Amino acid sequence: MLIIGERINGLYKDVARALQAGDKEIIQNLARAQDEGGAGALDINTGPAAVDAEKAIRWLVESVQEVCKLPLVIDSPRLNVLKAGIETCRNRVIINSTTAQQEKLETLLPLAVEHNCALIGLTMDENGIPAESMAKAELGLRIIAACSEAGLNPENLFLDPLILPVKVTQNQVKETLEAIRLFKTLSSPAPQVLIGLSNVSQGTQNRSLINRTYLVMAMSSGLDAAILDPLDKELMDAVYTAEILLDQKIYCDSYLPEK
Repeated sequence: MLIIGERINGLYKDVARALQAGDKEIIQNLARAQDEGGAGALDINTGPAAVDAEKAIRWLVESVQEVCKLPLVIDSPRLNVLKAGIETCRNRVIINSTTAQQEKLETLLPLAVEHNCALIGLTMDENGIPAESMAKAELGLRIIAACSEAGLNPENLFLDPLILPVKVTQNQVKETLEAIRLFKTLSSPAPQVLIGLSNVSQGTQNRSLINRTYLVMAMSSGLDAAILDPLDKELMDAVYTAEILLDQKIYCDSYLPEK
């Protein structure tokens, strides 16, 4: 299970302050803490806090790479910002993200192939995010086909079924689990499947409980990776326990990291 740390994002107040003040210490402390907390990669997103997003993404990447060797997920809806982040990276890169729209695929797939990056494919198009699992799978198949034509290694593709908040669209949460199972049947080798976990609990009062319960359910459906908060120890303990129960890791009495 690949854990992608979500905390270096300008939507968080401490990261926004660091961006505005040029405070590397906050960013580097978050990078170290997520690495130590079990992250296998770090999501890097300037969010709305940066006036000059290109400059900000370069600064974030450089700051993180001074203290951390984990792969970086360069996260932006803007092509120029993605390029700036990728060009600054010495570590392995995952691009976050394309959609199933032809224009986005034609723009981002060559970038991923050129720089040997992995790519996250969101199962949405110009019509938005489909609610039903079969519709999500159809968009996933469209992304897989485009990646194959562009020469992107199948191992470098993550499909994201786009989980929405349970508080807003409760029936869709179950459909997303079914979409994860369907994604695994779309190609051989199967694509990797990823979710942005925190979306499921947005606006709820029991966010940590909802997140860790849903993550275990998704792992049992075939999930390979999740963008989440590795500083949430109860959430990470649920990941380690699920890996044992799903026979993905060998059991020992001390399988949980020390506090």
